Amino acid sequence: MLSLKNVSKKFINRKKEFIPLDDVTFDVYHNEFLCLLGPSGCGKSTILKLVSGLIQKDSGSITLEGREITKPGSDRGMVFQDYALFPWLNVEHNIALGLEITGKKSKAEIREKVKWAVSLVNLTGFEKHHPHQLSGGMKQRVAIARVLVMESKILLMDEPFGALDAFTRMQLQDDLIALCEKHRFTIVFVTHDVDEAVYLADRIVVMTPPPGKVKAIVEVPMSRPRVRTADDFTHIRNFVLEQYGYKDTRRVEYQL
Repeated sequence: MLSLKNVSKKFINRKKEFIPLDDVTFDVYHNEFLCLLGPSGCGKSTILKLVSGLIQKDSGSITLEGREITKPGSDRGMVFQDYALFPWLNVEHNIALGLEITGKKSKAEIREKVKWAVSLVNLTGFEKHHPHQLSGGMKQRVAIARVLVMESKILLMDEPFGALDAFTRMQLQDDLIALCEKHRFTIVFVTHDVDEAVYLADRIVVMTPPPGKVKAIVEVPMSRPRVRTADDFTHIRNFVLEQYGYKDTRRVEYQL
């Protein structure tokens, strides 16, 4: 569905060159949950911005269903870590904003889509609340719902649960998996949390420290729901950590 081939990107700040991505190649398949995992500065968020069309690559190609990505489009929905909600709008108006801007649906259709999305992310009853009246987890649900109503072909999620407490994060992880199983979304999800990647992903693209390259692509052949304390979970987690030089001699060997 999505293909990156030999993609590189550099930034220049105060005449100093920084290369977050260098010759990155991988594919994302239809209905796949793919995690980009790696340390800070390895280009994970840069990949999402390139795929979204917010910035342009320096070399290589990025295609969605065979078409080169050159600008933003509604076929790619972005969920940010900081929610990016408008404080003067309530929940339903924040969710409806993208649909209203495109002008492709009637007011009645927008109301129905918003109602559907609110129910999907378990925010029924909070439609009239403003962002300052919501918890962090609820704000992120609003941000996800805002993308869902756009019916994007692929969801791009930039550490959406990184700022949340552990319990809220785990609950939203479960909610996201439930959404994927019900509606078969294609997701590219950025994280620096190994456990989160193993819990969510069908495959994990393991990135090197900057300049970011693909170090390994790890399959996660576990059925859902996954158990964080299961032996298979631990084996895959340890294998991923080993890519960064951590080795647990007590584990059972896991093969790619």
